[in-house]
Amino acid sequence: MTDPALTIEAIRAAREALGSRIVTTPTLDWEADELRDRLGADTRVNLKLELFQRTGTFKPRGALTVMLALSAAQRERGVTAVSAGNHAIATAYAARALGISARVVMMPTANPARIERCRRLGAEVEIAPDGAAAFERAKQIEAEEGRVFVHPFEGPLTALGTATIGLEWAAQTEPLDVLICPIGGGGLCAGLATAIRMLMPKCRIFGVEPEGADNMYRSFAAGSPVANAKIATIADSLGPPYSLPYSFGLCREAVEEIVLVSDDALRAGMDLLFREARLAVEPAAAAATAALMGPLSQRVRGKRVGVIVCGANIDIAGFTANVEAGQRITGLQ
Repeated sequence: MTDPALTIEAIRAAREALGSRIVTTPTLDWEADELRDRLGADTRVNLKLELFQRTGTFKPRGALTVMLALSAAQRERGVTAVSAGNHAIATAYAARALGISARVVMMPTANPARIERCRRLGAEVEIAPDGAAAFERAKQIEAEEGRVFVHPFEGPLTALGTATIGLEWAAQTEPLDVLICPIGGGGLCAGLATAIRMLMPKCRIFGVEPEGADNMYRSFAAGSPVANAKIATIADSLGPPYSLPYSFGLCREAVEEIVLVSDDALRAGMDLLFREARLAVEPAAAAATAALMGPLSQRVRGKRVGVIVCGANIDIAGFTANVEAGQRITGLQ
C-alpha cells in the first residue's frame, strides 16, 4: 500500500522544510574485533547515528513534519500528544520551535528524566495511569481544547518525516545490502524502510521487536494490525498498545521479516555499543544491534549492513544498570 504521495520528491521537500530544526545525523562505518569475530571479516556495518538528533531521538522529524502542516488556526489552539517519553519530548521541542502550545500525556512508566526534559521544553505534562487511559485523556484534551493530536507513529506526515532519515542515509553511504530497523508502532520503520526501498531497491529490510512487545510481529502473522497482548520489556519506546493500518501497511510492504530479541539481548547490545562505539543508548536504540549480533548474524555475513541507532534518552542510573547486566550476560564481569 505504498502511499502515492510518499515520493522521493516529497521526501526531499519535507527535509528542506525541516531545515536546521533537524540535524543531518552522521553515519559511522563500525569496525570492531567483536563484530569481525561474530559476523566475519567481510561483513561491513554502517551505523546511522540518529541518537545525535535534536532531543536525542529520531522523533522530531515526524512531529515537526506534522506540525509544519498545521493551519494558523490550528497552531493557535495548540497540540497534544501521548508518549512514554521520546515523542512527548519531540512534540514539546517542535511546539517550542514553531511557537505552539503543547499539552502532552505521558505514561506512568515514563523515565523521570524524560518527564523533566519535556517540561523544560515548555510543554504541560499530565501523567495517566496506563497507556489506554493516556490515549483517552489525549482524546478528551483534543475535544475540549481543540488541540491537534500529534500521533506518536501513525499517518502519512509522520512517515514522510521519518523517510528523511533514509534520504540522508542514502547520500552518506554506499548502497546497503541489508537494513535493520527497530519497530514499535512502526512510525520510524514505515518512513525509513519506504525511502530505502525507493533509493536502494536491492536492500533487504528487517524489523526488530522486543519479545515482550511483539505486536507488529503478530500483525504480520495475522495480515492486519493487532493489539499488543502484553507489554513487558525494558524498551518502553518499542511498546505501543497496538499497531495501526497506515504504518502497518507501509511496514508490511517494505519489510521482509520481523525478528524478536530478548531484553537480555537488548542489554548486551547496549553494552556492545558502549564498549565498541562509545555510544550510550537507550534500550530501544540497541534493538537493531541486538538483532545484528543475534537472530540475523548468519544472514548478514559478507553483506554491507545498515543499523540505525535511534535514541539515547535514558538517565545514567538506568543506563549503568542495563550495561552492567549486559556485561554479566556477555561474561565481561
